[in-house]
Amino acid sequence: MSSKTSTILASLAGAALVAAHGHVSHVIINGVQYRNYNPSSDFYQSNPPPVLGWSALNQDNGFVEPNNFGTSDIICHKGSAPGKGYATIQAGDKINLVWNPEWPASHVGPVIDYLANCNGPCDTVDKSSLRWFKIGGAGYDSANREWAAETLIKNGNSWLVQIPADLKAGNYVLRHEIIALHGGPNPNGAQAYPQCLNFRIEGGGNNSPAGVPATSFYRAADPGILFNPFVSNPQYPVPGPALIPGVPSSIAQSTSVATRTASATVGGATAPVPPVTTSAAAPVTTTARPTSTLVTSTTAAPVTTAPSTGPAQSKWGQCGGNGWTGPTVCVAGSTCSVINDWYHQCV
Repeated sequence: MSSKTSTILASLAGAALVAAHGHVSHVIINGVQYRNYNPSSDFYQSNPPPVLGWSALNQDNGFVEPNNFGTSDIICHKGSAPGKGYATIQAGDKINLVWNPEWPASHVGPVIDYLANCNGPCDTVDKSSLRWFKIGGAGYDSANREWAAETLIKNGNSWLVQIPADLKAGNYVLRHEIIALHGGPNPNGAQAYPQCLNFRIEGGGNNSPAGVPATSFYRAADPGILFNPFVSNPQYPVPGPALIPGVPSSIAQSTSVATRTASATVGGATAPVPPVTTSAAAPVTTTARPTSTLVTSTTAAPVTTAPSTGPAQSKWGQCGGNGWTGPTVCVAGSTCSVINDWYHQCV
């Protein structure tokens, strides 16, 4: 039996767990929506569409357990491989990462974001060579008595992260992660859900922070991993390395509106060259973008669903949504249910 067949069988066995957790289904940047890797469907396609996100063996929308935090599983999830595409953004841009299905209210915990410079194309990078620096780490907000994961749910099941405005131009992987602590009081009970996406970041900055391997981020007994969140006003230490200087633990959260969709640029990007300046003291300039005025809207991008082709989709797999080109008919015993405009699922 092939390893992929074994993984498929294991995934089908755990299909009932799909709705319990989640993954980043898409991102919105300055009104442009990009599809992400869908572990529930792309894994089963012989030629899935190239996307920003890294593939992984999380077909059950599952997690990485603390006992494996020192292994390659924690880098970009279990069995991860680089995404075959990327999106070009500017240093200082805000990225809205949208999770699907809805994140469970019981899975309280921090939301943490890292970047790593690929020092070349990200689609062929050796993940073990990546050195990560933290650009966001929101834990428990004592003033609002709210966990970051709860804020994410209230913000339309999405999280807004900002790229440092002074970051040196280059090709980077964004590592976005929720750590669920509902099992945190018990050894090996916390759950890490890392998600990775490729970006070509342009700008005139010269900040190139040093990073560390992801395998050194956390240990199973760290205070922010082995932690009881069910106490009054928890004093929570966000795990992992310290934030790089000059960035907040999180920015003000708001919902981004998609006005159009775009596909990832396929292949590896050559590193962008920062603009030449005549003075070391010259200010960094970035293109003005309307990211500070994002509002909630009931108008969504039009849904386009391709005609059904090939075999019927398995239960819990994707069966439609904006840009979907796979099967739209479900196997007997399940129906195609609209989760949102971008993701329909066989349930």
